[in-house]
Amino acid sequence: MKKILVIEDEVSISDIIKFNLKKEGYEVDTAYDGGAGLEKALAGDVDLILLDIMLPVMDGFEVCKKVREKSAVPILMLTAKEEEVDKVLGLELGADDYITKPFGMRELIARIRANIRRTEQMNPSDDIPADIKTFGLLQIDMNRYEVSKGEESLDLTLREFELLKYLAEREGKVFSREQLLEEVWGYEYYGDIRTVDVTVRRLREKLEDDPADPKYIMTKRGIGYYFQNN
Repeated sequence: MKKILVIEDEVSISDIIKFNLKKEGYEVDTAYDGGAGLEKALAGDVDLILLDIMLPVMDGFEVCKKVREKSAVPILMLTAKEEEVDKVLGLELGADDYITKPFGMRELIARIRANIRRTEQMNPSDDIPADIKTFGLLQIDMNRYEVSKGEESLDLTLREFELLKYLAEREGKVFSREQLLEEVWGYEYYGDIRTVDVTVRRLREKLEDDPADPKYIMTKRGIGYYFQNN
């Protein structure tokens, strides 16, 4: 049984989410402020975190940042519709996804399932063979979700790895942001193509010697992104 941690200070919203997730077969824990939520998140026994932004004691951004320093658990942030900047900042801090309030339970559950499924794929058993693709100094193990550059191991989030893998496997082919949202994020995405831009920017910061002059993740102006082997 997968365990979801809901960090939401509005008890009525938290209760509705908990009720619906338990009907879907999930175990659910709750926290009503950022401090308590962070403590539970770092306990290491949750499979996904639903994280509101406006929280007492410690806001969701700070919780996200501190969780990301120690854990790769999927984080789905709950954002207010009018606060577009919150979505971008959450992604910059390492959130995997966001969903805008008010949201439908079917959409929320679809997002949860998709993010948990990806986490399971990211943790293969020991008997799965390595499948290493080399691009100059860059090495990508397509099966084991590991990336290195020269002697340095790169710490990518699940979403960053999936975007890199998708583009690298289709070297030279240009994809629009909308295509990447559909193919990499893996479900109908009700949202903002800036999600792709933020993920590309974070990926470049980890891959490239000079993120402002990338050599791997390239931009086709007016169209989208592609992978180039250097």
